[in-house]
Amino acid sequence: MSESDTQPTLLPYAFGNPPLRARLRQVPEDFRVEEILGYDADGKGEHVLLWVEKRGANTDWVARELAKFAGVPAVAVGYAGMKDRHAVTRQTFSVQMAGRPDLDWSTFPHAEVNVLAATRHSRKLKRGALRGNRFILVLREVTGDRAAAENVLAQIATRGVPNYYGEQRFGREGGNLAQARAMFAGRRVERDKRSMLLSAARSQIFNQVLAARIERGAWDSPLDGEIWALAGSRSWFGPEPFSAVLAERLAKADIHPSGPLWGRGEPPSQGQAGALEREIGTLCHDLVEGIEAARMDQERRALRLMPRELKWRWLADDALELVFELPAGAYATVVVRELAQTS
Repeated sequence: MSESDTQPTLLPYAFGNPPLRARLRQVPEDFRVEEILGYDADGKGEHVLLWVEKRGANTDWVARELAKFAGVPAVAVGYAGMKDRHAVTRQTFSVQMAGRPDLDWSTFPHAEVNVLAATRHSRKLKRGALRGNRFILVLREVTGDRAAAENVLAQIATRGVPNYYGEQRFGREGGNLAQARAMFAGRRVERDKRSMLLSAARSQIFNQVLAARIERGAWDSPLDGEIWALAGSRSWFGPEPFSAVLAERLAKADIHPSGPLWGRGEPPSQGQAGALEREIGTLCHDLVEGIEAARMDQERRALRLMPRELKWRWLADDALELVFELPAGAYATVVVRELAQTS
């Protein structure tokens, strides 16, 4: 496997080649993201939950600037997830304000960041502690077969899309994966960066398993020896014989076929599913050996991603708006890639 294997254009599609070509992120307003925490502030405590809109700004930078404004160390600021820089995004930050008076957050001194609301809360926000994200995307300069695009959108609404890790996971031109290989070969890296590189390595193996499942026509249907991922959860179960009960749960998107997030020992899958995963593991042996040496545990990720409340409308002959929700850890770009080749 080479670093170029991470490029989304080289991974197989679920519904054939995309019927459209388009521009995405012509302006930040064409890529809007709104975080869904799944709970409200409790109105008390030493933390303040800030509902923040940012345009063209990096999440880490916003967190550091919020800390400066509040006069607290950077570690006192928390957020649930990173949000795209080249976008207009709304997300929640927490700021620990123990023994400090409330601030007038409307005076935050950066035009690209607007604090929309501030409410006291008892706990710091932790990474990953969110239900999902809502996206409003606009594709511009659209060309191609509109009728075929409508058909693909209808299939996405009913069948979902392959749950690839997006190119963001691998860094510019797959650089994170190259650095992971260098780290496994002995190069020393900082602890925080080490975690990122390990994630890139696991993501590469997962994407290759998913690509092989697509080529077999089994990304949204089971293979013998399947491990099932529970929707909206990191939990999984199996293998067990495919039954009418499992078929009904699969049809309702309560469960999904899963792929490996590699770790120590053998993947729990068996039969056809297990043989395929071990075959990919052998091809990616340098990544597998590095991950196992890091003593990571075997985990699972759903192969199928179901966008919720998917809607679309043509704003003009060459402009298409897409609206949908995704669970935490999923990528909007893997939804778009089934529909359009973008630049």
